[in-house]
Parts: sequence; C-alpha cells; structure tokens
Amino acid sequence: MARRHSNYTRGTGCPVEAALEIIGAKWKGGVIYHLLEGELRFMELQRRMPTVSQRILSKALRELEADGVIDRTVYPTVPPQVGYRLTPEGEALRAAVLSLREWGARRTPPVCALAAE
Repeated sequence: MARRHSNYTRGTGCPVEAALEIIGAKWKGGVIYHLLEGELRFMELQRRMPTVSQRILSKALRELEADGVIDRTVYPTVPPQVGYRLTPEGEALRAAVLSLREWGARRTPPVCALAAE
C-alpha cells in the first residue's frame, strides 16, 4: 500500500513534520492510544471517544489506515463488523504515545479522562 507521506521532503524538520502530519490531527492520537490495548470495533472506539462525530472518526481511521498505522478487518457477520488494530508501524508509536499521555496528564485537570486513567 502506498503511503500518503512516502515522499515527504520539507526542510530539516521533515521527519517531525511528517510524523505530526500523520498522527497529529486532533482525534488520531486518541485512536492510536485506545488501540494500544488491542483490536477494537468502530463502536467501541466511538464509545471511548464520545465527543468525536462518526464522520470525523471514520475519516481519522481511513487516514491512519492509508498511512500504514492501523489495519482494518471486516468480519463476515450480519450486520458486518469492522475491527481496527495497530500495525507494527503503529505499534512502534507506543512509547511516544504513552510519553505524550504522561506529559498531557501533568498539564490537564483531573477531570480529563486520559489524566484519570
């Protein structure tokens, strides 16, 4: 699968800029964070991220899949169910995402869901 950012060449900050473009959208970090636990169905992700609309969550999932960060599996059930899990490339983000979680937890009020976990 061709990745959306395979030819990213914009100056000396190129690797950081490319990484943030891939995972930096508001909801993508949350998707990756929740998928660190393992495969989740679309509705499970939506329940864990109740303030994101279905349309925006779908868009984030499509982009993460296109960039090789997550895999999408369609299960032959009625109605069809779709599961999402991190690829090895997505799993490589574990340390960075957990570090961002820790950093953010120190800067958010205790009522924030991620800070309370």
